[in-house]
Amino acid sequence: MVFTVIARITNNRETAEELTLDVFHDVWRRASTYDAAGGSVVGWIMNQARSRAIDRVRFDQRKKRVNQHADDPLPVAAARDPHEACDLKDQGRRLRQALMLLRPEERQVIETAFFSELTYDEVAARLDQPLGTVKTRVRSGLMKLRQALAEPAKER
Repeated sequence: MVFTVIARITNNRETAEELTLDVFHDVWRRASTYDAAGGSVVGWIMNQARSRAIDRVRFDQRKKRVNQHADDPLPVAAARDPHEACDLKDQGRRLRQALMLLRPEERQVIETAFFSELTYDEVAARLDQPLGTVKTRVRSGLMKLRQALAEPAKER
């Protein structure tokens, strides 16, 4: 059942095999945290499988987007136009300022997830935090970044 759900979500047999092993390893490791009040064992396991598969699909999609931009022939340091170089420098400054608005916990999970290109499950394991906490911190941190970067630059 676990393999079938993951295979349907990811549409990739190798990924489904890998994630099925990961799910059962995680179930074995976290069996003591199972709470019967939250539902059946099968439901608990299937929820983990579904979440892990969705995280992998999102990760793969994000990875494809990042790789498309990696082929861009115009790196920041080699901007052709001085105005473009100035704009890139300004964007970098604004991003650094926006990152300073985050709580340390939010910044840590965002940096771990995006700069290390990890799934939320992998971030949770690496930081030894619950998956829900990681997702909440990423979501709230990204909202703060969006708001900060949406504001017009004050020095223009």
